[in-house]
Amino acid sequence: MAGVPLTNLTPNLLVSKLCFGTMTFGEQNSLSQSFNLLDKAFDSGINFFDSAEMYPVPQRAETQGQSEEYFGRWLRERNIPRDHVVFATKVSGPSGQMTWIRGGPTRLDSRNITEAIDNSLLRSQTDYIDLYQVHWPDRYVPMFGEIDYDPARQFNSVSFDEQLDALGRAVDAGKIRYIGVSNETPYGVMKFLQAAEKNPTYPRIVSIQNSYNLLCRNFDSGLAECCHLESVRLLAYSPLAMGVLSGKYLLSHGGADDARLNLFKGRYSEGESRYNLSNPTIRDATKAYISIAERYGIHPVSLAIAFVLRHPLVSSAIFGATKLWQLEEVVNACDVKLTPEIIAHIDEIHSRFPNPCS
Repeated sequence: MAGVPLTNLTPNLLVSKLCFGTMTFGEQNSLSQSFNLLDKAFDSGINFFDSAEMYPVPQRAETQGQSEEYFGRWLRERNIPRDHVVFATKVSGPSGQMTWIRGGPTRLDSRNITEAIDNSLLRSQTDYIDLYQVHWPDRYVPMFGEIDYDPARQFNSVSFDEQLDALGRAVDAGKIRYIGVSNETPYGVMKFLQAAEKNPTYPRIVSIQNSYNLLCRNFDSGLAECCHLESVRLLAYSPLAMGVLSGKYLLSHGGADDARLNLFKGRYSEGESRYNLSNPTIRDATKAYISIAERYGIHPVSLAIAFVLRHPLVSSAIFGATKLWQLEEVVNACDVKLTPEIIAHIDEIHSRFPNPCS
């Protein structure tokens, strides 16, 4: 194995093609387990680590912020040079549920963004954040399994200018280096870019973190054109469709008890709504993709990761792992190259089951 390759997220920022997501730290993974996983990832050539102020998941007041805290402790206790890693984290958008985060939060206004950045820096105990992302929009958009847009659900949102102004002041202060968005739409991407074009004091978004995998290729319908023409890179999260594409949930026993969708059954609405294997279309599509892996002697994890990494707009695939052997499976996928014949089989299945997950 040659190790995880690097690529340019921006002309001045090299990131590994795999990004290790930390959202299990503090819930499924203890501090020592998290350190072991981070050690293995770093030793494998991964320099890119993603977190969020609301992590770990499922989110709750007692554990909020521990993912950032664990990562920061690892940096300090392992004496990792700060410029050897790329640290990304996110500010939570409006939420009526997470009342323990700034009372809601109800808005992504200047105060909330500034407070969130400062709190993330305190928890991680680092001087700066390499990539700071808006976790989800400060406006109504269908997300996390929703498909149809309902105009009646639109609410009074914070302007793109106010958000960029707050982020720009954090860049000027040296608190963050680059900014990105997550769970965004073509409209949102273009509005952020247009605002930055009109006001040169605003930072320009460099990335979008959206779901992309064999079961969910919605990025290619609209967003891909925006990102290609405007030089915005995709950070693809859920490349394994929350573990579904590994095939573990199709086993006769339904997967291990500590597998995420089993462990948090009834408490993890995003996973259960998006990747619900009781939906026959999702189940049949998953079986079909796994049959391709079996036909060509490829591990299902390698097939899924290699498919995401071959996308020309993907800078990095963001994955999670709670065990060392899971991390190794994902890292090994970097050595897999999909042939035109395999891609033809993938596209045939996609034509039969187009984006069963949103």
